[in-house]
Amino acid sequence: MDKARVLTLFLGVVRAKSFAQAAVEAGVTPQAVSKAVRTLEDELGVRLLHRTTRKLSLTTEGARLFELADPGMRQLDEALEQVRSSRREDDGMLRLTAPHSVAVRVLVPLIRQFRQQYPGITFDVVASDLFTDLVESRIDVGFRAGTSPGQNLVARKLCDLPLLICASPDYLAKHGTPKNADELLRHDCTGFRRPVTGRMIPWELTIDGDLVYLEVPAVATFNDVETEIEAVRAGVGIGQLSAYMVQDDLTAGRLVAILPQYDSNNVGLYMYYPHRTHMPVRVRRFIDFVVAASRGPGDLLLGLGGTSIVAPAGRKRH
Repeated sequence: MDKARVLTLFLGVVRAKSFAQAAVEAGVTPQAVSKAVRTLEDELGVRLLHRTTRKLSLTTEGARLFELADPGMRQLDEALEQVRSSRREDDGMLRLTAPHSVAVRVLVPLIRQFRQQYPGITFDVVASDLFTDLVESRIDVGFRAGTSPGQNLVARKLCDLPLLICASPDYLAKHGTPKNADELLRHDCTGFRRPVTGRMIPWELTIDGDLVYLEVPAVATFNDVETEIEAVRAGVGIGQLSAYMVQDDLTAGRLVAILPQYDSNNVGLYMYYPHRTHMPVRVRRFIDFVVAASRGPGDLLLGLGGTSIVAPAGRKRH
């Protein structure tokens, strides 16, 4: 027995005071309604309704069941309608996740501009450098810097995040500027280790149009990008750094981008979410907003980050 169905039809009969009217409201035949009520009576072992050709009335047991079940069913209907209507509303909360650097440099400007259009939408941002399970963590939209998040997710590349080889002016003044990869290997360099595995990440160089991975002997390694950038600023060594994270340093002259022929565009900024269907309107609006903001190379960073990715004189901006 489908308890929810037969109980719903019974409550409908009592409210309408008619099998025929209850059938119309439920979109079934009067015979189906009558059968459902009989099934419920058989299950409970009591008569719920007195039926005559001209009158319909509740028994004592029927009145008791209606009194107990009707408020709960109305609450259930209200809960379902609230969830259903949330797909049509612009209000509500969006839960986002991103690495710390992306959250600061990309999400904060995005949220600020988005809320100017939709002030009723609030945000809960989970900043983590670890990959977050969207379903388990109840995340609406995630952002990652790197390669595509993988299968079982809807992923969209928003823009390239070029990797630039950078050094401080003081370091270059003391040690000179390498002119090629062989000279680079003779310089002090920094390196990055993945926070979870501790594995050293090789540098990615574009050589003659091909992506080449280079194991650079590092004088200092880090598992935090911001700390590595600070080390390069301080002149510890030359580092390969993500352009969107050092654009302000390049503009201010705190860092200098060198060896432009080796720049890599293998890394991108990705937005991802669990599925395309049954998506609340607020989530769809935010996704569309981000896509519009990212049109054109670097526009997401240029338009929302406050500054552009600056290249040295004579060098094309990525």
